[in-house]
Amino acid sequence: MTERTFSIIKPDATRRNLTGAVNAVIEGAGLRIVAQRRVKLSTDQAKKFYEVHAERPFYGELVEQMTAEPVVVQVLEGPNAVAAYRDIMGATNPKDAAEGTIRAQFALSIGENSVHGSDSLENAGIEIAQFFTEDQIVG
Repeated sequence: MTERTFSIIKPDATRRNLTGAVNAVIEGAGLRIVAQRRVKLSTDQAKKFYEVHAERPFYGELVEQMTAEPVVVQVLEGPNAVAAYRDIMGATNPKDAAEGTIRAQFALSIGENSVHGSDSLENAGIEIAQFFTEDQIVG
């Protein structure tokens, strides 16, 4: 089933000019980038996006990292896009990420793990709506 999922290429990757390399892995895995924009998240945007982690000890550091430099927000489309993208992202800890995954190739650490991807179809819809209107998504 064709689905849409949400992706963020995080500051650690954009700082190192890896947007194209990450996109090549995404497209090589059969997902289509149907919307993409480089943005600088405000503190309020980052807090809202990561509010599910507000009680966690790493929340402040996460917000700080995500607002330090630009990110690339994306909508990806393809068969079982949520699961497919989670597979090609790799494990959160790059040391545990399978060879060939985005995090195995590009992540610096657990905290600077280069990409975010939605964990469910429901959350994908919520996350996409925070950054894109339907008319900005062109399949």
